[in-house]
Amino acid sequence: MDENLQKLKVMVIDDSNTIRKSAEIFLSGAGCQVIVAEDGFAALAKIADHAPDVIFCDILMPRLDGYQTCALIKRNPRFAQTPVIMLSSKDGLFDRARGRLAGSDEHLTKPFTQESLLAALHKYAHPTHSHR
Repeated sequence: MDENLQKLKVMVIDDSNTIRKSAEIFLSGAGCQVIVAEDGFAALAKIADHAPDVIFCDILMPRLDGYQTCALIKRNPRFAQTPVIMLSSKDGLFDRARGRLAGSDEHLTKPFTQESLLAALHKYAHPTHSHR
């Protein structure tokens, strides 16, 4: 259990069941409350209900890709300050730049480890956004 991450609400948006499961295991093991969504549309509905503290979002997804999903999240004033960390199997400069244009805060390359997930979370671990 990680003191700083306990009670942190983290959403993982990825169309891969394997990625969602491993992220859920890694994050819940650290004491986070995890919400999963299989695509951007499902995520947008759940974000309103759960108001996550941090969102991990895959780039390559059907229907609504990660950039579009991120841009829609950031366009909503209620969630504009919510950190969005893009997940990508490529570590390209183009992906990072495009992610930043969409409003993402960070870029994590898949396959991620528990350490890399938690390290990214630590940068933004402020439950309830009381610091903003």
